[in-house]
Formats: sequence, C-alpha cells, structure tokens
Amino acid sequence: MPHATQHADVAPATTAELDAALRSGPFHVALRAAIAARGLPLQRVQHHLSRRGVKVGVTSLSYWQQGARRPQRPESLRAVRALEEILQLPEESLIRLLAENDAHACAQRPAARSYRSFVEASGVLERLLAELSLPPDGGLHTLGHHERVRIGARRELAGRESHHIVRAHRDGVDRFVAVHHGDPECAPERMRLHALDNCRTGRTRVHHDTGVLVAELLFDTRLRAGDTFLFRYGVEDGTAGESREYVRGFGPAGGQYALQVSFDGRALPTRCHRFTQHSAAAPRGGRLELPISARHHSVHLVEPRVRTGVLGIGWDWE
Repeated sequence: MPHATQHADVAPATTAELDAALRSGPFHVALRAAIAARGLPLQRVQHHLSRRGVKVGVTSLSYWQQGARRPQRPESLRAVRALEEILQLPEESLIRLLAENDAHACAQRPAARSYRSFVEASGVLERLLAELSLPPDGGLHTLGHHERVRIGARRELAGRESHHIVRAHRDGVDRFVAVHHGDPECAPERMRLHALDNCRTGRTRVHHDTGVLVAELLFDTRLRAGDTFLFRYGVEDGTAGESREYVRGFGPAGGQYALQVSFDGRALPTRCHRFTQHSAAAPRGGRLELPISARHHSVHLVEPRVRTGVLGIGWDWE
C-alpha cells in the first residue's frame, strides 16, 4: 500500500508533520495529521467508513484525534484499519501506534487492586481498629446491605452511599465501623464521610498508603440482642484517577447484598460485568455481562444471600 507522503496533493509541511507523527506517535497526533494531510472533514471520513460497513460516529472520530478517547472495541479497531486505507497510510501504521500507546498507558495507569493490596489493607484495618479500641466483631449481623457507587465525569470513584439493615447478636451494641477502601493513588485524608440516617459520625482514622478510611457511626440507642436497626451513610471520594471496578469482600455468609454503579452521562463505559472470587487470592469467575440502563446510566447486581469471598462489578473504558 502506498505511503501517504508519495501523493502530490499533500503539502510538504504537512507531509513532514505526518511522517514524524507516524514514526513516533502518539496515535491521536498521527490520526489528526493524516486527516489534515488528506484534507477530509470528519463527516467525509465517517462516510468512507460507512461505505466499508464500519459504523463510527463523528463524535468518536473527533475524540480519537483529540486524544480524549482511544479505540479499543473490535468494531473500533476495524475502523482504525479502514482509516489506514482511507487515509492512504502504510498498513498497520495506526494500529502499531495504538498498541504502543495502550502499552504505555498500562504502564502509567495505577494498577487495579491486587491480592497484596487486599492483604495490606486487611492488616492496616486491624491496626486502625486496635487504635480505636474496637473489636473486629462489632456485634451486628447484616440482614441487608444496598450500596450505590457513583463514577464521575473524570471516570473517578466520586463516592458511594450505603444502606444497612442489621440485627444485634449481643446486648449493648451502639455503633458500626464504616470502612472505605479507595482506588489506587487515592488520598483518604481528603475523603469525607457523612452520617445520613439514624447515626452520627464518631472517631475517624485514615491510612494513606493503602487508601483506607475507617469511621465510627454512633447510634442514639443501645441495641439488645435480637434488635434490628437501619442506618445510612455516604462517602465523598473523588481523590483518585480512572476507576475500573468496585469490589466488596465478605467474611461469614450473610444477608442480601445489592450493588448499583451509576456513571456520569459524560463518561460512559463500553461494557460492564459482574464477577466473584472465593478469596482475594483466587482467580475470578462467575463473569456475567451487565447491560447499562439507557436513561439512568447504571448497572446493578443482587445477591440474595452473600457467601464468603469477593463480589464486584468491573467496567471497560474506550
């Protein structure tokens, strides 16, 4: 396939810029230079793609050449290969740059929670509870737990809200320990926990390196064994970068758990899925794709009776 710089209708200055961009990238700069070299408006580029049976919106093309998004889905990669032909570029030139950019992004992006991070967070939690003179067993069984997680316009974990239904299994219980584990590179000292219903905030502790925030939620009554209680609290986060999953670990088997993840309409993932793990060190299984609701931009899962292990929702960004 001929190189774009062999065409007489390309201005020398534009040719030099395109050659440099194709050699060193990044992908979006090379794509923008190639489109400029051919003198094609994005609507015409979209038309050429459509004639080849590839559907890509003008908005996506604009995001690609601005570097705001990267093509990752199979249909998007088909479009990149078709763009090489439409823009008369060497075969694999854009695909190669895209792969290099993705590799660099993976190297720079904070890693998802690893098994080591769970172990470290667990040890830190024990120390923080000891500082507060709180036993690991708070005297409460969970009958129901509903979490709503908000992902913001920057793709960050903006915050979450938790509704709890609990039953005391001993007399004198008057508090609950709320734990929030932020995404990698978060700043727990800048997070805020809000007591919303039937509780008030007590002492708090944070651990920067693991992103753990621990806070007492104080009840206005002392429960007796067998008493039930409902309360609600929220955490404002927004201190880390791009979020890719929300994970909840469970100890002893318990009651119902529901997790809803809501996305900002300006930053929607390409796909979402649920997953399970028997432990933080075990391989993930139980993967199931979750459709994103068109109006509310959310996905959810419901577990009628949780088991010991890990349960979560993950998502992919374009």
